Amino acid sequence: MKTVNIRLSTIADVREFVGDIAAFEGDVDLSSGRYVVDGKSIMGIFSLDLLSPIKLTAHAEDEKAIDKLLEKIAKYVIAE
Repeated sequence: MKTVNIRLSTIADVREFVGDIAAFEGDVDLSSGRYVVDGKSIMGIFSLDLLSPIKLTAHAEDEKAIDKLLEKIAKYVIAE
């Protein structure tokens, strides 16, 4: 399990982000405030406050798969 903060600024970012993580074998949770949604759900993502940083938590048995996912979505990751 790894956790990072991300920012999705536009509708195009959300669409591309979901496309990037769709092939990920594990689970991706996104949380903003008290809400937690499936990171592979466009509708779920739009229910979050996109003006604030979003906490992404990736769960998988293979840590290398998580590292590959984080490389793929690096442009959305923000410094903590």
